[in-house]
Amino acid sequence: MGKGQELYHLELNTQTWPTAGSFRIAHGSVKEIHVIRVSIGDEKFSGHGECRPYARYAETPQTVTAQILTIADEIKSGISTAALQTRLPAGAARNAVDCALWDLKAKQAGKPVWTLLNTPKPRSRTTAFTLSIDRPEKMAAAAKAAKQYPILKLKIDGPQGLEACLAVLKARPDAQLIIDANEALSPKDLPNFRHALAHAPVLMIEQPLRANEFSPVSYSPDDLPILCADESLHTRADLQKLWTAGYRAVNVKLDKCGGLSEALLLMREAKSMGFLIMAGCMVGTSLAMAPMMVLESFADFIDLDGPLLLAKKCENGIKYEGAIINPPPPELWG
Repeated sequence: MGKGQELYHLELNTQTWPTAGSFRIAHGSVKEIHVIRVSIGDEKFSGHGECRPYARYAETPQTVTAQILTIADEIKSGISTAALQTRLPAGAARNAVDCALWDLKAKQAGKPVWTLLNTPKPRSRTTAFTLSIDRPEKMAAAAKAAKQYPILKLKIDGPQGLEACLAVLKARPDAQLIIDANEALSPKDLPNFRHALAHAPVLMIEQPLRANEFSPVSYSPDDLPILCADESLHTRADLQKLWTAGYRAVNVKLDKCGGLSEALLLMREAKSMGFLIMAGCMVGTSLAMAPMMVLESFADFIDLDGPLLLAKKCENGIKYEGAIINPPPPELWG
């Protein structure tokens, strides 16, 4: 189609959002995040999507914007969500465009996205709440302060993180924990770390080793706590090697898999293989969480606390009531 036959407009907007204090994980610490918002629409409706370019995956706001602009003419000419999957790789750029297209479809049809996907109507769920890396006594105090959250995700930066885990367990014996190493443990660390927490209320250890660290390790899938893949998992193509390696849970994030379209297929296949599924997120606004809430019925665990880690809320944001995350309002998305 020539430019005179454009169906849609395309707008890209990079935004900076301060975090509520310094947020530290094994990959580094941030005091603000940069997100890209994509708007695609016609004269009546606009669909919106948000992604967070992530340095761990060699993404910056500039590279993600450039990726999207490579298919700007196709977007303006009415690219389908199906065609999009072959035009951009899995990652933040495709996610923002994919989610914007689904939002636009829903508005044009006058129906919620979940009806277009033929998935169950989204329900309110309990979300985990993340505690960033700090000294054990500080993390224990933060856990006590987060008493309304029954599931806490603890970020650690190495085997020394075990001390923080034990401190939090002592401070919050009522809580269930997800231990997130973000690739910070070694193959030698993992068995001892796992053994020390085997009888604790720990739901899983997330991404203990480097994303490509498979061969030298016996992951012992029947041992507890179970292991969850995050940085190792992007799309369905990764599932079999993760199962073989001994992972029994996966953290599905829209920015990794490339949007709602792939996330639905990924969750369905992962569930059919026997994986436990966590619906996860990067730190972002409610607009970034909204599409994942459409798929909450596929998830055993919800970790969509991104907006709670920011210093301010976005307009028409998702409503959180303590640890409960509600489905997104239609004014926001979908």
